[in-house]
Amino acid sequence: MWVKISGQRQLLKKMLKKLSILGTRGIPAQYGGFETFAERLALYLASRGWQVSVYCESEDKAGKEYWQKIELVHVSVPARTPLMSILFDWKSTQQAAREQGLILVLGYNTAIFSLWYRLKGKINLMNMDGLEWKRQKWKLWQKAWLYINEKMGCWLANHVIADHPVMQDHLSQLISPHKITMIPYGTEPILSANTELLKPYQLLPNQYALIVARPEPENSILEIVAAFSQKKRGYKLVVLGRYLPVDFSYHKKVLETASEEILFLGSIYNQPTLQSLRFYTRLYIHGHQVGGTNPSLVEALSASSPVLAHENPFNCWVAGKNAHYFKNEEDCADQLEQLLNNEEELQKMKQASWERYQAAFANQLDLQAYENLLLSFLSTNSKPSNQANRD
Repeated sequence: MWVKISGQRQLLKKMLKKLSILGTRGIPAQYGGFETFAERLALYLASRGWQVSVYCESEDKAGKEYWQKIELVHVSVPARTPLMSILFDWKSTQQAAREQGLILVLGYNTAIFSLWYRLKGKINLMNMDGLEWKRQKWKLWQKAWLYINEKMGCWLANHVIADHPVMQDHLSQLISPHKITMIPYGTEPILSANTELLKPYQLLPNQYALIVARPEPENSILEIVAAFSQKKRGYKLVVLGRYLPVDFSYHKKVLETASEEILFLGSIYNQPTLQSLRFYTRLYIHGHQVGGTNPSLVEALSASSPVLAHENPFNCWVAGKNAHYFKNEEDCADQLEQLLNNEEELQKMKQASWERYQAAFANQLDLQAYENLLLSFLSTNSKPSNQANRD
């Protein structure tokens, strides 16, 4: 037995540990959860001897450069629009198919392009994200495109990754469970933060609630803002995200509904500032209605933020039984009334968030699970395991 294991280890050492990561706008992370995860995974794998390439969408440059020992492949497109994103994915797919190593695609928005990997004999793993086609923001033809691509991703990828047990169950209805590995996102703990970073926004620790989400209907922004604005709360509600009232009626409605206690700070990508906002928030409010393990919710847990979340199977599994939940505007208003001045309950919720984070999302468990899965595909004699699941 020892000889067999030793031989396998020697074989893996000789193999080319090379990975191309596609599906994000690129790194360093400046946009959302997928970019943050791509950066974490790329840095982790590079530190463990992998050659990692990340494909980056760009309007003004093309070519390659290195950042933190990671190859950044810049793919030029005329503009950042939904159609241009499809062009970016197609150009990235063509280029990645010519490279050595494994391919990891984050998201299934253009999973149909994975047919090209099949034709070229490339091994392609795909993170299936959430139920993207259910989002309210999409038009009918866009929902149809995403629905079809979800199916294509399941069929064309060599192996798929679910980030949540509900997603794993959903995908199991489409393909064999043996083709699915469940790996929730993790993040690094936030054990302290700089209060000075709150001062530019005239915020004091523990004197505000926080929302970090894209301004879209399925993230319950309007319901939360309306609930908070029903009466004077004595605290601020800080809302991150880019709101364009001229171009989007939903954004305009949110802004018009907000009371004077609502602060719209725009998009903030500076990580120390985000960490301070999460660490010192009195209450983190998470309104996402669809999707799997949302990275922003995991990051709130890692900062021991008390969590009030929209009640659905995705959030309930991530935040755990000791978080608080709401179903609609009135329910959210009731929860705010109960929680904002309840110091004892908020402290219990902080402790519950930390314990849930430690149990399921700490210690780089997600990055280790991804590497183990990738290694299993370097050897044709090694079968991938779907035992990366964590409760």
